[in-house]
Amino acid sequence: MHRAAPALGLFAAARLTGMLVLAAWAWHIGRSPRALLAKSWDSDWYTRIAAHGYGRTLHWPDGAVQSDLAFFPLYPGLVRAVTTVLPVAGGTAGLLLSWLSAGAAAWGIFLIGERLYGRPTGVVLVLLWGLLPHSIVLTMAYTEPLMTAFAAWSLYALLTRRWLWAGTLAALAGLSRPNGIAVAAAVLVVAAYELWRGRGRMEGRLWAGAVLAPVGWLSYLLWVGVRRGDLLGGYFAVQDGWTSRFDFGVGALVFVRDMLRGPTQFGFAMALLITVAGVLLFALLALGERPPPPILVYTAVLVVITVCGSGFFESKPRFLLPAFPLLLPLARALTRARPGAAIVVITALAGLSFSYGVYALTLARMAL
Repeated sequence: MHRAAPALGLFAAARLTGMLVLAAWAWHIGRSPRALLAKSWDSDWYTRIAAHGYGRTLHWPDGAVQSDLAFFPLYPGLVRAVTTVLPVAGGTAGLLLSWLSAGAAAWGIFLIGERLYGRPTGVVLVLLWGLLPHSIVLTMAYTEPLMTAFAAWSLYALLTRRWLWAGTLAALAGLSRPNGIAVAAAVLVVAAYELWRGRGRMEGRLWAGAVLAPVGWLSYLLWVGVRRGDLLGGYFAVQDGWTSRFDFGVGALVFVRDMLRGPTQFGFAMALLITVAGVLLFALLALGERPPPPILVYTAVLVVITVCGSGFFESKPRFLLPAFPLLLPLARALTRARPGAAIVVITALAGLSFSYGVYALTLARMAL
């Protein structure tokens, strides 16, 4: 762990500074920083599930039906476990889990960056992840830190040929978030690649990992399907009630067209810029860095799910938070740049990250 200490220290400093800036502004306007971090938007849904189980449905005047079955079970289950053991409320338990998960994710991200391109790249990669515009989510009671932790360590296990660990962690990632299926996809592609190379036929651990990888994601989808009376389509019907569906980007394109035709909120414009940047960074990653297959597949699946899904356009940058390999081209460029230039870029990113976190939680009129 000592090798990761500089990366973890910089990450902790970045996120602590972001929280302090948010807290200062929240106190200035008479709001509670803890409530903003622990009870905003999806955080409230997760803490309610932890306290009361599934069963909450909201019916809106426009016909939308929002069921809590849209939220995967591992995070609220862990929140409930923490509140059972410790004398804390659900929101506090959620924050503790998110902070610990973010630290574990940063450690795994460092190890991947170090293994692929050396220690300096690993350190910068972690710092960049902690300074993304939407990185305030990493210190909220949200599931992105938990899923990213499982994803990073599963990918590292794949790179080091620890097949059973990779599959187990992929299954846990799949129980954390809908886009956790990206981790299972990476495991399955590696298993297929090993078989094609003739190296996986006698690897019992490899096949066990491949079988385990999609279990978490599939089990929750099937459980919701049974509960809704539609085994294969029940979960997707729930998501449709939230206006979330995979339509190959048609809905997103229509939204962008309408957004560009007239005045729009700053959050929507930022979501568009960050999503476009994510696509460009993926092109640089795939064509310039040529990462190992599991890294490329994992990132590609996350980008496709984000770009080609409709509904909650403002949340697309959050959906890209687990796609940390997108930052590899920038991390490598900064490690080769002059120190002064690197400091300017990182300082600018820090300013954007801290100010946008304040905007998203205290000024924006849209979900994060």
